[in-house]
Amino acid sequence: MTAVALGVPTLRRPGSSAMSPAPADGPLIDTFGRIHTDLRVSLTDLCNLRCTYCMPAEGLDWLPGDQKLNADELARLLRIAVTRLGITSVRFTGGEPLVVPHLEEVVAATAALRPRPEITLTTNGVGLARRAAPLKTAGLDRINVSLDTVDAAHFAAITRRDRLADVLAGLRAAKAAGLSPVKVNAVLDPVTGLDDAVALLRFCLEHGYQLRIIEQMPLDADHTWQRDRAIGAADILTTLRRHFTLTPDPVPRGSAPAELWQVTSAQGSTEVLGRVGVIASVSQAFCSACDRTRLTADGQVRNCLFASEETDLRALLRNGADDDALEGAWRTAMWAKAAGHGINDPDFVQPDRPMSAIGG
Repeated sequence: MTAVALGVPTLRRPGSSAMSPAPADGPLIDTFGRIHTDLRVSLTDLCNLRCTYCMPAEGLDWLPGDQKLNADELARLLRIAVTRLGITSVRFTGGEPLVVPHLEEVVAATAALRPRPEITLTTNGVGLARRAAPLKTAGLDRINVSLDTVDAAHFAAITRRDRLADVLAGLRAAKAAGLSPVKVNAVLDPVTGLDDAVALLRFCLEHGYQLRIIEQMPLDADHTWQRDRAIGAADILTTLRRHFTLTPDPVPRGSAPAELWQVTSAQGSTEVLGRVGVIASVSQAFCSACDRTRLTADGQVRNCLFASEETDLRALLRNGADDDALEGAWRTAMWAKAAGHGINDPDFVQPDRPMSAIGG
């Protein structure tokens, strides 16, 4: 298989172990021809919630401060990503990125890069009410707020914190600041989740937010994820269709993880009330279109959420590597990306790191 248009001499077929060296320039590509233009940057592993599907009630052993990238190191890697590797979209994640005091400075520095990337943020929204406007001013384009339920008791049980009012205030502030479209990310609880999904969609339609429901993935710190307990896309859609009419969104999905549906009422109205997305990461994996590369808070490149190996850019930085060496290491890491995450393979092994340490 050749890819002359991409400037790559050979590409690997799924199941093949043959691999040529990574290209030294051009797009950030892997051996299956996927071009990676979307960078997910985890700014911290710290979080002020304790969601049951992410970490234990007592929290985790946090990364020591000296193991995390400092502001200058992060700025350098972001510059290499945008100007040398062709990254066009940067999403800041955590842990919880709003616990990082200098977040606005990081966003502003990213917005100053040329060509300017799209800049987005995924947050739990707890501290968003007072920072939405400053983040918009700094250059943030869009925001995703994690919210699994609008039921206060369910929220407290899932997050182990009574902070629903703060999250709702953060959503209102994000909309007022012009961080549109404001998206809501929901991971459904195995017990209450289907009821929560209906109420969430009603809430989002009422307030003009876009709901994305994400299948729960095996990325919990306790490694207790069970496939037969997690709510799948088919059950989500079946439940929503009891209350709404869903039709496929006409806009091509491309590399977006969510399958979008236009929502009308279940009473026969043809008025489109909004859209809802379902991210079927487990039951309908979309790895063949993946365009993401990931940088952890401690400077590791991960070519997949479920990668078993990382590439240590922090060590290269601190040992005096030049930009060429950093770029080459990043390209090599992505060149070796597997065909898929392998969740459905019988020999699948959950990553050692939980989602909070990898970055969403």
